[in-house]
Amino acid sequence: MKIEPLMTDDSLLKLIGARLAGLRLAKNLTQSQLADQAGLGVRTVQRLELGATATRLSGFVRVCRVLDLVERFDVFIPEPAVSPLAQLKLQGRQRKRASRKPAATGDKSKWTWADSP
Repeated sequence: MKIEPLMTDDSLLKLIGARLAGLRLAKNLTQSQLADQAGLGVRTVQRLELGATATRLSGFVRVCRVLDLVERFDVFIPEPAVSPLAQLKLQGRQRKRASRKPAATGDKSKWTWADSP
């Protein structure tokens, strides 16, 4: 099944878990062996593969490391691209927070030419 943007969180987690289970089986690892190599409990691996919502991100990363998936994180979460103008504006500093959009100011009435009635 293909990952779609309109999928619910629950179905997305279950699909990711099923894919992790498939990759584990392709490496011929039991859940216990994967848990041992990742430094996790077997129950944590089971919850990840079931798509349970109470799993920790660090456990996910450990499982991905054992399954040789860490190098794919660049595709999964790409590094943000900064435009050349933004780089000049920052003058070598790193951006630390988002800015608010400026509030609309001025008269919101319909604009007309100065010489029209």
